[in-house]
Amino acid sequence: MKTKMSGCASVPKQSVTAICTTGWQKPWGVTVAVCTHNGAGRVSETLVRLAAQQVPPRMEWEVLVIDNASTDDAVNQAKRAWPLSLADRFRVVSESQLGLTHARCRALADARFEIVSFVDDDNWVCADWVRVVAEIMAHRPRVGACGGMVEAQCEVQPPWWFERYQEFYAIGPQHHQEGDITWERGYLWGAGLTVRYSAWAHLTCLGFRFLLMDRRGTRLHSGGDAEICLALRLAGWTIWYDPRLYMRHFVPASRLRWSYLKQVVRGFGVASPSHKAYYAVRENKENGLHVWLRGNWQSQLAACLLKLFQQAVRLLIMPPVREGNPAVLELESLLGTTMELMRQRRAYDESFWRVRDMFGGVVAQPVLSHELPRPRNEEPLLLRQQ
Repeated sequence: MKTKMSGCASVPKQSVTAICTTGWQKPWGVTVAVCTHNGAGRVSETLVRLAAQQVPPRMEWEVLVIDNASTDDAVNQAKRAWPLSLADRFRVVSESQLGLTHARCRALADARFEIVSFVDDDNWVCADWVRVVAEIMAHRPRVGACGGMVEAQCEVQPPWWFERYQEFYAIGPQHHQEGDITWERGYLWGAGLTVRYSAWAHLTCLGFRFLLMDRRGTRLHSGGDAEICLALRLAGWTIWYDPRLYMRHFVPASRLRWSYLKQVVRGFGVASPSHKAYYAVRENKENGLHVWLRGNWQSQLAACLLKLFQQAVRLLIMPPVREGNPAVLELESLLGTTMELMRQRRAYDESFWRVRDMFGGVVAQPVLSHELPRPRNEEPLLLRQQ
């Protein structure tokens, strides 16, 4: 029997143990997946940084570029940027379905190695990114996803409000210290998100399907990165933050506008209804009525419309300061949530309870460490299998 995943190859349902014993694990190593859509002007610098990685000589790793329905010269630019001396560590695959989630699913399917690290085509990673990723995942076999510190590389001087709202750009530290953030923060940004393939296989065996499709071309919807983290933690995996995973995120002038930030925040609002299902699974035993209300489309829409009205009234009575005003962003988020709830209608209840049914019996039951794929070499759990 097969279960379909939105934008992903279908996989047969099997037990967690079967994932780790019948070929679901991939060979030990790191695949750096660079998803690009019309990134001809960005991807070269990203690949130059990846080609300069300081990696132990016997360690298995590769760079996999996913061409996501590009209509520009992104693929040729990528091939030209990569050095011939590392040709055996470089591949390009195509994903014709437009959307970052589709591209990430393609990367997980086509990656050669167990650890898949997602680097956007405007991310410039530190020189030891691959080595640190492998170290984290090798020494902490319960970690299903990890991420790090992101610093802005702005094309022009950013506006005064940028630092205040940099998290909407996936900029800054993701936690105050290194460690397990599974039940404190609970999610990581997509820029630099690293996923263990066995953990992904576990999700697919549970019947996981993305509710969110993330960014599609110029549509600034988001939340797929948080969704996979929320799903992983419900399946028992750990989410880990390590600031040694440092990257710079190039921010062009066109994204440093208030109008752009409002679009981004509205996109986060669109993601909110889908995320609620994952948060509600853990709340089930704490407050059954509250969870039922979260899973009821009418109650969610009514609550959102009330908040939207209240926020609009606040803005009307406030001084006419718009740029940098957090109340404006709150209104945008509520607009996004309201629009998404209107779009989902009956599908909201179905999706909510499907997530509850999928994860209700597996919360806080992590896969045992001896069931997880680990490198056989002891030198120091980073080198290729002999």
